[in-house]
Amino acid sequence: MSISRSFTIGAVLFIWLCWSPLLIGAQKGITDPVEVKALQDIRNSLVDKNKNLSNWNHGDPCTSNWTGVLCYNRSLDDGYLHVTELQLLNMNLSGTLSPSLGLLAYMKILDFMWNNITGSIPKEIGCCTYASRLLNGNKLTGPLPEELGFLPNLDRIQIDQNHISGRIPTSFALLNKTKHFHMNNNSISGQIPPELSRLPMLVHFLLDNNNLSGRLPPEFSELPNLLILQLDNNHFDGGTIPDSYGNMTKLLKLSLRNCSLQGPIPDLSRIPNLGYLDLSSNHLNGSIPPARLAQNITTIDLSNNNLTGSIPTNFSGLPNLQTLSLANNSLSGSVSPALWEGPRLNGSARLILDFENNQLSNISDSGNINLPQNVTLWLQGNPACSNSSLIDFCGTVKEDFDNETLTDTSKICPAPGCPYPYIYSPTSTECFCSVPIVVGYRLKSPGFSHFQGYKFAFEEYLSSGLKLEFDQLYIETFQWEEGPRLKMHLELFPVYVPNSTHLFNTSELRRILNMFTGWNIPDSDIFGPYELLYFDLLGPYENALPRSSSSGVNKGALAGIVLGAIAGAVTISAIVSLLIVRTHLRKYHAVSKRRHSSKAFLKIDGVKDFTYSEMALATNNFDSSTQVGQGGYGKVYRGVLADGLVVAIKRAQEHSLQGEKEFLTEIELLSRLHHRNLVALIGYCDEEGEQMLIYEYMPNGTLRDHLTAKSKDPLSYATRVRIALGSAKGILYLHTEADPPIFHRDIKASNILIDPNYNAKVADFGLSRLAPVPDLEGAVPGHVSTVVKGTPGYLDPEYFLTHKLTDKSDVYSLGVVFLELLTGMQPISHGKNIVREVNVSYQSGMIFSVIDGRMGSYPSDSVEKFLNLALKCCHDEMDMRPSMTDVVRELETIWAMMPESDAKTLDTMSISSGKTETPPSSSSMVMKHPYVSSDVSGSDLVSGVVPTVTPR
Repeated sequence: MSISRSFTIGAVLFIWLCWSPLLIGAQKGITDPVEVKALQDIRNSLVDKNKNLSNWNHGDPCTSNWTGVLCYNRSLDDGYLHVTELQLLNMNLSGTLSPSLGLLAYMKILDFMWNNITGSIPKEIGCCTYASRLLNGNKLTGPLPEELGFLPNLDRIQIDQNHISGRIPTSFALLNKTKHFHMNNNSISGQIPPELSRLPMLVHFLLDNNNLSGRLPPEFSELPNLLILQLDNNHFDGGTIPDSYGNMTKLLKLSLRNCSLQGPIPDLSRIPNLGYLDLSSNHLNGSIPPARLAQNITTIDLSNNNLTGSIPTNFSGLPNLQTLSLANNSLSGSVSPALWEGPRLNGSARLILDFENNQLSNISDSGNINLPQNVTLWLQGNPACSNSSLIDFCGTVKEDFDNETLTDTSKICPAPGCPYPYIYSPTSTECFCSVPIVVGYRLKSPGFSHFQGYKFAFEEYLSSGLKLEFDQLYIETFQWEEGPRLKMHLELFPVYVPNSTHLFNTSELRRILNMFTGWNIPDSDIFGPYELLYFDLLGPYENALPRSSSSGVNKGALAGIVLGAIAGAVTISAIVSLLIVRTHLRKYHAVSKRRHSSKAFLKIDGVKDFTYSEMALATNNFDSSTQVGQGGYGKVYRGVLADGLVVAIKRAQEHSLQGEKEFLTEIELLSRLHHRNLVALIGYCDEEGEQMLIYEYMPNGTLRDHLTAKSKDPLSYATRVRIALGSAKGILYLHTEADPPIFHRDIKASNILIDPNYNAKVADFGLSRLAPVPDLEGAVPGHVSTVVKGTPGYLDPEYFLTHKLTDKSDVYSLGVVFLELLTGMQPISHGKNIVREVNVSYQSGMIFSVIDGRMGSYPSDSVEKFLNLALKCCHDEMDMRPSMTDVVRELETIWAMMPESDAKTLDTMSISSGKTETPPSSSSMVMKHPYVSSDVSGSDLVSGVVPTVTPR
């Protein structure tokens, strides 16, 4: 026996010594397994015709250079590497977007631009709290997810050039850090939500070429930082341009072309930096306001309207003006030469005056017309053309500014030139062969009509923004596109250094790419927002930034092979050793189930450790007939243990949202929490690679189940108050009596279980966090700084914005549950937020219109008091919410207002179930009667005097 025991110990030590370096190494510098599985799901939902993502099947995403996957360069507090960017620009991808994108919780930039992806935008991308959404240039359909509005750090949404439909969610009004709304060229409909006027950081609002209707929100004049408002080609039928738009003091561009607008043109002279004004192709009438527009304006297009009167003299003397188009109106009078007289900026500056098809009679001082060479005047279709001296201005209009050409900057360099793909740099004073980076670049909303006058300024702006020398940038071609937008083909050259290879090194290539894709080029007032169309690396650069798996074996793969070989050898040795041990110890049947490899064996008092076989037996091998629920973590089964106890078994699926950290957190917390309003943990199973939690079984399911329209037995008002009070007491226990206190962080109706007596029990502590502990000086911090987690619709807005979790965050979530109890609504449904909807009804005096009619009659004053408490809990500002102690106290007061008949009905329900319980005291007072405080005796309960309201 002693020999066998020694042999066993020796075999175990051998296995441990062989495996421990691999196990330790496996925990360092690897990507979060949840994110690895998410990336695999994302790839599986895409069609990758060019096999750009073929290396997504090999090695670790963050250490094996998966195409387009960028990660933090160090492990975070959880010990894992995390994906920070998905850069899949212009890879000819099709297929759909996987909901697993929501599992990349640390991602800052999601870039799927210029592919052929179809389907809808999954609502799960609202779980990535840091990301910029770059989905433009695809074939996406369906509505914008409401969940996008719950992203506190979202900088930009780019979904332009898709087929997105539906309305703009009002939840977008919560995007307090979003600067860029680029949603043009879709099928978005409905009115622009006026609530968006509350966005403090919004600078670009581009929704041209959609199906918007209704009115232009006058409230947009309150946007403090708006620079561009571009809404061309929509259908604001019969609407007018609000006069308040003249108060947009920071506005640079106002473009409302072809929007079915009518009425007069407002006075826009108070906008000091307005550089581009396009109100063409509407039904505007009246005269043009005479006040002078901003000095730096480049474009004024008021064509195709019903304007009358004369051409204002204040259009003259504008030094940067490039286009003044007043065509197809009913303007009369004469044309003043002052419009084109005066200094022009430079030799490349141009001015087009388009006055065709009006009632203009002549040019004042027509006998002495001195039109500069860079000025074009069109008068066709005016009475003035009957004057033979003006015939030169009355010909067929030829639009030539769409075909601008750049000055030839080529120089004479030695023949026979450079071998492909090397070329001579066109801008350098030196003749040297180098390979450029080829970039497709487009200005999405430029603030000018003609590029030649701004070419030099643009080259200075972009080369400086990229931190390059001026002569490293060459604009090979440019072309005006519909919008108008300006598309360019750029070449970036390395700096001339004698006796060098004249190539960019890898770090410089990556830096320049990151400048474009990370939106690190500063915004420009005149050039507006840009978009990257392509970033081509030729010849020696082709493999510098991996886009697909190379033919050889990379270091990550090689390391994997080596580790695999070692692991294989160790595995064989381990198997042989175990077979020997099994032979020596057969009579003791000593082979046990393998424990989860990454965590120590748990032993917690009062919590039983179950085996996998016990769980399989309890659920008939997890038969589907025993399944009673399902969530992001996995499935819940009804099980019967060997002693006959009925339990609920929460079985985590592999790579679920409830990872091992949450699994251990829930075991640790629940093992020391004991309260009648908290679900009791009976045991756990951590075996065979499985993670299961075993709870007391709640036959009545979740609160959410009882609030759905499909529920056969709707809850009465008294039952709802009782559930609210029980839930609040459970949370109060967590905040004040648990040691140390706990913030739940995921309170919602589906996490409140209902026992046979209709008592509420708070469940699911996988996301819970311990409250702050006193520092060295005894002060207790007011919050825990943490990554935002939880469920959209229940999340505290202040927690969203600041990442500061407090007890008031739980108060907010519970307040939403109270609103669900009162209205039967879901937190977010069909673009409507329950807090906002109830607030609107409350403020309009229509409070009872939102009360759930399925709960029967109810005391009106009690309901109003309960609703008022719920709205206080859901206040946007943390300091305005009550504490959980105050919530419990107020609910006890509300319960005391209940008619005695209702309270007795609940007591009868408890007695009939055979499980009448006397609740423990709350933190604020000792209880003598269930849910009745000690200062309210049974005889004090109101009976027959509280007016009731019959549901409508």
